[in-house]
Amino acid sequence: MMPATTDAERVRFHTLNRKTGNRINSEYVDAETGRVVDDEDTVKGYENGPDNFVMLEDEELEDVALESTRTIDIDTFVPKDSIEWIWYDQPHYLMPDDAVAEEAFSVIRDAMSATQTIAISRLVLYRRERAVMLQPRDRGIILWTLRYGDEVRDPDDYFAKIKAVAPEKSLVTLVRKLVDDRSKPWKPAMVHDPVQEELLDIIANKKHKPRARSKARAEPKETPSNVISIVDALRKSIASETKNKSKR
Repeated sequence: MMPATTDAERVRFHTLNRKTGNRINSEYVDAETGRVVDDEDTVKGYENGPDNFVMLEDEELEDVALESTRTIDIDTFVPKDSIEWIWYDQPHYLMPDDAVAEEAFSVIRDAMSATQTIAISRLVLYRRERAVMLQPRDRGIILWTLRYGDEVRDPDDYFAKIKAVAPEKSLVTLVRKLVDDRSKPWKPAMVHDPVQEELLDIIANKKHKPRARSKARAEPKETPSNVISIVDALRKSIASETKNKSKR
């Protein structure tokens, strides 16, 4: 099993001493005394009230941790579209690790594809028991960890507040035309990170230039407001189209 996503290429920074260029080490400091706390004196604490904590030793935390297992026991199968996307947590690529496992792996994968189902199981990952979903994908299987029930908020708590207002048909028609005009096949390049690219350009330029002293920051300029009414903008667009048609 291998995580399907990675942030290894993400730009990361160290905190440095501006005067020396050396890295800075962080330390734990007692919030009341201001004194540095040694690693052996740190302990996990659960807040039980204002300034009241229950301390838990490492041994106590290790006792409740579950042992990892290399076996995935499938509990049940469900229709492939029955789990909503909001329950999906982290994707992993699942592969057979030898020729013996490959046959059983392929049988389960192809049977799920043929029956349009996905498998539900439980697995210990990162010292926690997680519900997982197995989904056939090409020659392999995607294993998704699923969120716990208390991690997903009820959408009715938020969407129920939206008023049931029927939009104007002309506006819906215009936006549908806009959607049709701007629809394209999905490509991963559509979700590139422009900030990452800018940072890499800045870093590349600084590699070839001597470090300059920092200048006093200028006062930020007031950004003009670009907030407009989308409904007003759509109405103007409709009026413009109507006027052009009447001229023709």
